[in-house]
Amino acid sequence: MSEPVRIVEKKPIPSDAIVVQGLPDVGLVGLIATAHIVSQFNLQEIAYVDSNLLPPIVVLHNGLPHSPLRIFSNKNLIAVISEMPIPADAVQPITQALVNWVESKKAKMTISIGGMPVPDRQDIKDPKVFGAASNASALKMLQEKGVDILREGYMVGPQALVMRYCAERNLPAIALLAQSFYNYPDPEAAAAAIKELTNITGLKIDVSQLLEKGEEIRLKARDIMKRTQNEMTRMKKSREYDLPLYV
Repeated sequence: MSEPVRIVEKKPIPSDAIVVQGLPDVGLVGLIATAHIVSQFNLQEIAYVDSNLLPPIVVLHNGLPHSPLRIFSNKNLIAVISEMPIPADAVQPITQALVNWVESKKAKMTISIGGMPVPDRQDIKDPKVFGAASNASALKMLQEKGVDILREGYMVGPQALVMRYCAERNLPAIALLAQSFYNYPDPEAAAAAIKELTNITGLKIDVSQLLEKGEEIRLKARDIMKRTQNEMTRMKKSREYDLPLYV
């Protein structure tokens, strides 16, 4: 029987790299942020995800077909991006395969970027970014960098599973969650997350163009946001509004 998820490598993969993951989720914050990073650094496609758990879709760029779930890189940075929402039933095996792959490449750290829905987002000019970590050393690093820690709450979706699988293996991973709209593409939240990413990693990423093109991005991302919202509903993403019972 063939593997349900395969990561097909097209070029040599760097080791000891920082991995940034931005799969479609709340406000498309991770997707918008990671797509901007790929563009800013002119990262090259090095691998893609192939799975019969995904819809039979290819993405056309300059007339050529590509997998919608691809991996880009330069010498010290790897970016995972999906141009389609991951079906709820496929999130667990695909996320697990990605964490397995990242571990095999001896990555320095995995950083998942996402949104944290807030009901009064329209009144927030500068979205705050909160962090969570897979282990004590990664949490200490966030605190030393002055990142606000998400101390209590639920995480649901791809970012949640990345954290869970990395924690199980004691792999260093952090999640950066920017205050965002729930079902409305949020480039400003993506820019806030990128600024926190630069604080943590030292990478120099200019977000001015991202902010200037905010309205254009919102228009282009409307359809994928609608499809992502459907999958978030299936994943019970609204649980993130709940408060956990401390045990």
